[in-house]
Formats: sequence, C-alpha cells, structure tokens
Amino acid sequence: MSIMKAIIHEEYGPPENLLIKEIAIPKPKSNEILVKVFASTVNRTDCAILRAKPFIMRFVTGFLKPKNNVGGTEFAGEIAGIGSELKGLELGDRIFGFSDLGLCAHAEYMILKPGSSFDFIAENISYEQAAASIEGAHYAYNILNKVDIISGQNILVNGATGAIGSALVQLLKSQGVHITAVCNTKNVALIKALGAEKTIDYLKEDFTKSNDKFDFIFDAVGKSTFGKCKALLKPGGAYISSELGPWAQNIFYALFTPLLAKLPSAQKRKVVKFPFPSNIKNSITYVNRLIEKGQYQSVIDRVYPLEKITEAFNYVETGEKTGNVVLKIN
Repeated sequence: MSIMKAIIHEEYGPPENLLIKEIAIPKPKSNEILVKVFASTVNRTDCAILRAKPFIMRFVTGFLKPKNNVGGTEFAGEIAGIGSELKGLELGDRIFGFSDLGLCAHAEYMILKPGSSFDFIAENISYEQAAASIEGAHYAYNILNKVDIISGQNILVNGATGAIGSALVQLLKSQGVHITAVCNTKNVALIKALGAEKTIDYLKEDFTKSNDKFDFIFDAVGKSTFGKCKALLKPGGAYISSELGPWAQNIFYALFTPLLAKLPSAQKRKVVKFPFPSNIKNSITYVNRLIEKGQYQSVIDRVYPLEKITEAFNYVETGEKTGNVVLKIN
C-alpha cells in the first residue's frame, strides 16, 4: 500500500490539534482525478473550518466533529491519476483549484471529485503563486459582482493587505477606477504598486474620518461597520463587507437597505450588500485570464514547509499576514 503524509485534525479546536500522519494515498474512481499536491495555502477559510467558527460552519463541515479530517481549501499540483471516464486531461498536467468547503489539500496527494473547480496553471507561474491565487481573488470577484463598477469611480478598500484586499486592489485597477486603500505602514509601497492611487495608514489615522466621498466601500477584513462608513459614501453608494459583522448585522442590512432605497422618498439611499460567493469556476477562469495577461499576481507573505503547519495556522490567526501564506508540500 502506497502511503503519503497528510495534516490530520480529529476534532475542532486550535492549530495545536493538527498532526502530521502517514495515510494511504487515495485511489481515484472512474470519474475522479488524483493530484500530486506541490503547494497549498493556510487562509481564513481554513482557520474557520479548523475551529468550526462561526458555529454555522458545523452544518457544512460536521456538527460534532469534522467530516473530513484532512484540511486545505486551495491547491496547486500535477495530475497523477485520471479516472477512465475523463477525457481531455493528461498525466503531468499542472492544475490549481479551490473549494471553500475543503479539498483535503493539506496532503501530498488529494482527490478531485466530479464538479470540482480547477484550471490549468500558466507556464510562467510557480506552484506557490498558483496556489495563492484563488481564495482571496474568488471572494474579491464576488464582492465586485454585487455592484456596477464604472471607470472613474472612487472606491475605498479597507484591509487592502490581506488576501481578499490585495486581490480587490488588483481587480479594481483593471477596471480603471480610483482606489483608496487602507493598510499598515510597512505595506504602503506594496499597495501602491498593486494599483492604489491613495493609501491611508490605519496605524496613524482613522479612515472613517476622511473627507473624501466614495461610490463604494469594500471592507475586506470585516473590521468596520456600515454605521461607521456611511458618512463616507456618496448618495446611492454601497458598503460591502467580507464578514457577517457584529450580530450578523450585514445580512439583515443587505436585506432591508435595498428595499428602503426603493421607496419614493429614499433619494438615493445608501445601502449594504452582502457577497454570497458562488460559482468558483467562474472566479478561477476570470483570475487565470488576468494572470495570463500579467494583470494579477498573488501576494505571498510567508512559505512554510508541511512540518510547520501549526506555526503557519498560528501566524494566519494573528490577522497580521500580508496577502497569502503558502504551504509547500512536495
């Protein structure tokens, strides 16, 4: 029996629950693909799955304990086995993909089941870059899909240094808008290089006190609120957060503020929209097209070997990472 190394968690909890174990290499069924994983990431979705927080995660990942005890939502690798029913693929093809429900990608090999979202890696992109290209960009793309972006608009991105924020800045740059990005001191130069015209250092000033007005405010870290940002929005402007907000308020605001905006007396009322991310395949295709054009590149903060998985999770949970944290596997 062929074996591989994998990161296992038998119960929900802190990163210290993660263990490296040797388990059998899975065998693909006739409609599945076996992938040799070269790189994965540790991201906010992985942390939420590991701890089952927010609690609603348990309805998807397993109520009392994890359904899948191998984590990992993002991967880059090569095809090592192809089911007999599948056509158009070859052994050795370089592919990358993502699933916010988990892919068991924190292992030397993984199975891609029918319906999995993946694409081929461009020739000039490394496995590490490819693995870090999707999760943040997927959520960023779905934030942008909730509004009508027009060239020349003023848009503020809070949390521009994270995986979602750094992706948002790059995706917005390709649409010709004016970007103000909120970031920390050490990343000002990076965020400007990604496409921000103006930066606000949150270590030195409160962006909600700005005198500028914006068509949209995208909170890529969920650390602000509609109430705090409302004064910065132009009439008819929209606030979108990547998080539920205190007491899950953003979902309720997203339901009611658009309805209130339709009232005759509303006069371009400011609204909240919530990005329910869907259709990962579309996100991957869109981002891959930008990668091939040289208009998007993943931002990588640190690269950890498989043996330092606990350290990688602990670092991500500090909330201080810039862009993405990559896990190098094979």
